[in-house]
Amino acid sequence: MLNKQMARVGTVLLAAVAVALLVLAPGAPAAHKAAAATTIRIWTDQDRKAAVDRVTSAWGNSKGVEVEVVVKPFGKIRDDLKTIQAGQAPDVVVAAHDWTGQLAADGLVVPIVPNKAVLKLVPKYARDAFSYGTGVARLYGMPTTLENVGLFVNTSLVKVPKTWAALEKSALAFKRKSADNLAIAVQQGAGGDAYHMYPFFSGLCGYVFGKTKGGSLSPSNIGLGNKAFLKNAPLIDKWNREGLITSKVDSSTAQNAFLKGQAAYWITGPWNIDTVRKAGVKFQIIQVPKIKCRAAPFLGVNGFMVTKFAASHGVESAAKDLVASYMAGANAQQDLAAANGRYPANVTAGKRITDPALRQIGRASTGGVPMPNIPQMGSVWDELGGAWVKSTKGSGATPARSAFATAAANIRKKIASG
Repeated sequence: MLNKQMARVGTVLLAAVAVALLVLAPGAPAAHKAAAATTIRIWTDQDRKAAVDRVTSAWGNSKGVEVEVVVKPFGKIRDDLKTIQAGQAPDVVVAAHDWTGQLAADGLVVPIVPNKAVLKLVPKYARDAFSYGTGVARLYGMPTTLENVGLFVNTSLVKVPKTWAALEKSALAFKRKSADNLAIAVQQGAGGDAYHMYPFFSGLCGYVFGKTKGGSLSPSNIGLGNKAFLKNAPLIDKWNREGLITSKVDSSTAQNAFLKGQAAYWITGPWNIDTVRKAGVKFQIIQVPKIKCRAAPFLGVNGFMVTKFAASHGVESAAKDLVASYMAGANAQQDLAAANGRYPANVTAGKRITDPALRQIGRASTGGVPMPNIPQMGSVWDELGGAWVKSTKGSGATPARSAFATAAANIRKKIASG
């Protein structure tokens, strides 16, 4: 009887040792699972790498989570996410908001649900940039930085206008002083530029896509030919006759004119703040004054998204906490925004900005319209930009109503044909 009991004990001990060896083995599934559950992999670009290291390190230390930061060219992050093997895939990625529609439709990213405190700190118009859904829009990313154009004003040449009428009068008066002068330096060129022209488009009550009751963008509701905009479109014909705006101006022409004092007004963004400063130009940045509607700019929003791979890696909950809560905070956003000279999405972080020009470009983003993040936007850019080119090319210009109505019809055809 005793021998049988000892035999059973020996068997149990051998089994326990075997299990222990399996657990300790380097390639054991249990060990791999435990490591994966405490490590989050993030893809970011080189510009943000140092800031992402600092921000995620502080969060990781407080949560007992290790963070691995992998550097990739920004333009490759979206494409590589589609082909990466699960074992090497990221749990979190830095992203442009206009990737949202395609990544969400492909099931590569997952929704996040921030708490009410976060919702108060990050404006809805910024959060909308990362929202997507065929019925009800859901939030797929946390905005961290905003990018938009504003009206740069050379304050040595003109006063800062408070109304559209004052801007128009001042710009035309300046243009008449010399044949080399431009009224408003805004880039278009032969190919057009719907992005830089958007404040004028929205100011005339135009929009690209309307929204469903659930808050998602509706590709069947195209606003280039809406009644309010078409009613206001003859103003474009007036601007063309006066020379207020001309499609003959491209990027370099606009920049050179402003830096040389041949344009008192320039539509551009934060990427040119240092250029203007180095040229010694005294300037202030404002949002284009209301025309018939608010002259809101297009918004480019960067932020972070949680990928589908976080769940299989056992870190989805932690990844969502990092993105939806920690990266929404003022300290994190201030650091991330400073990394590439952009304005933070968090309003508290925005109030901490000490650079006056960056503060001004941030204020110029108020009420901004996120560039549509649905795939159908690809059918819009050339048509919208082309309508501006045709209606502001000077002699022989197409009447604006006709140019934009035609563009709207062409967009519908392109979307319908897939």
